[in-house]
Amino acid sequence: MTSLSLERRKHRTAFYALLAAAGMLGLGYASVPLYRLFCQVTGFGGTTQRATETDAAIAERLGQSAGSPTISIRFDGSVAPDVPWQFKPEQVTDTVTVGQRDMAIYVARNMSDEPVTGTATFNVEPEQAGAYFSKVQCFCFTEQRLEPGQEVRMPVLYYVDPRALDDPNMDGVEQITLSYTFHRTKESAE
Repeated sequence: MTSLSLERRKHRTAFYALLAAAGMLGLGYASVPLYRLFCQVTGFGGTTQRATETDAAIAERLGQSAGSPTISIRFDGSVAPDVPWQFKPEQVTDTVTVGQRDMAIYVARNMSDEPVTGTATFNVEPEQAGAYFSKVQCFCFTEQRLEPGQEVRMPVLYYVDPRALDDPNMDGVEQITLSYTFHRTKESAE
């Protein structure tokens, strides 16, 4: 083997190693949005689905044809340690008809003497229910700014997709928990 061919092989190996490192770096940056997209599509990890009014109307018709079974929904609310708010649901549990739209109200109050802007993250338990819990309208889709002492009522319009009735993974699920946590936005923290 000549030193020229050995040198070419070293350069080729270095090039492929650099290419692999760049690819891994790119995947590292893309992993969060790709994971979020995966969770939204599949409901993995308790991620809820986002629905339109048309989706809700279709689900309502499917629920009616399924004999109108009901399921219990539990609501939970919390805040991150740096958010000086009180945040809780008006009603802790509700029994809803599968396929029918329902509304939950959460109440938030800024307990500080300065404006605070926050965003809500959400989760559904058990995890397999995330694929069937659909939100039509939610305060979690936008940032919420509360002035000092301000209290607001924030609605969530949702339904449980009737396809949950056909999923063997949902057998025995009698209650779904919808949980929100408010976090301070970067702009608010600065």
